[in-house]
Amino acid sequence: MSALIAINYTPALAQTAGIGRYTRGLIDALADLSVPSDMEIRLFVMGRYTSPRDWPAHMKWRSIPLSERMMTRVWHRLRVPLPAEWLTGRVDLYHSPDYILPPLRRAIGVVTIHDLSFLRVPECADPRLRSFLSVEVPRAVARASHVLADSESTRRDLMELLDVPGEKISVVPAGVSPTFRRVEDEARLNAVRIRYGLPQRFILSVGRLEPRKNYVRLIQAYAHVRRRWAPPQHLIIVGGRGWLYEDILREPERLGISDWVHFLGFVPDEDLPALYSLADAFAFPSLYEGFGIPPLEAMACGVPTLVGDNSSLPEVVGDVALRVPAEDMTALAEALDRLLRDEAWREYACAAGPAQARRFTWEAAARRLLGAYAKALGGNP
Repeated sequence: MSALIAINYTPALAQTAGIGRYTRGLIDALADLSVPSDMEIRLFVMGRYTSPRDWPAHMKWRSIPLSERMMTRVWHRLRVPLPAEWLTGRVDLYHSPDYILPPLRRAIGVVTIHDLSFLRVPECADPRLRSFLSVEVPRAVARASHVLADSESTRRDLMELLDVPGEKISVVPAGVSPTFRRVEDEARLNAVRIRYGLPQRFILSVGRLEPRKNYVRLIQAYAHVRRRWAPPQHLIIVGGRGWLYEDILREPERLGISDWVHFLGFVPDEDLPALYSLADAFAFPSLYEGFGIPPLEAMACGVPTLVGDNSSLPEVVGDVALRVPAEDMTALAEALDRLLRDEAWREYACAAGPAQARRFTWEAAARRLLGAYAKALGGNP
């Protein structure tokens, strides 16, 4: 008899970036694999969403007309012990890809913990979300039969901060879609340049506007470089507004460089490869990441890249990106300067970046996911 596996696909449709992108990439790759004959996968979403694609025979889709917000309140605020099987029907394994795990009757619970930033850098977290996750994530990992992490860094954090046994954790890293490669089509590049009003030359950064992304310090470092030698590159920041973003938006004016720093807001995936390809350099000095997809996407497009030297970022970028102490503005400015002017480094990074990015594919991640399911169900990983 096949093992019935329920996956909460709601984050893939409810969230455009971050966890949403991770869930979409992973489950789309899972749909394209030959799943073992002893597994049947049921995707369900909470809310009135329509299916984004046709699914193969081994994957069933179901939309449940109850909002995720309502069920989060029922399960995690009011603590009503209503088992998730009430929504999914009988299943053998229930996978929650977004930190928290609902009550289960008989199903094996698997939960994905993308990062522990609310514990590692609590000052950067939204206070209400931090309070919620500080209670619910320890409960989820204690109740889960198996825990998935995006990186070895997050695996170590789970072991150190929440005392999760190492054998209970499987690493399922993110991947880079094949659509992220250098764009050479001038018509496509010009269309994106016109659509977003891009300057001729620029440094790019991609990520939600929130303190953890370290944008204030990036803007300060960029201003420092401008005072030194006035590079022709503008600074372009792509990402929707998160929390505590007001200081980020005010910083260029405070430093007198508002004509040189531009906030584009959210940019859809279909425009990102061209945007990366137009950039002279990519800067991602985040204070903490569970994985960090944007640097890999930039490297896949052959863009010289800079990252914060912390958390998962060194294992993701290897030696193909400049790594800098993210809290040191002077060091960040020096790294930006090198990113723009060291032609030997730039040539190396442009050539080596795509190969580093190809080490992380969604297909490989989906195979790891199947191995984790087998391990949780009692088989061989």
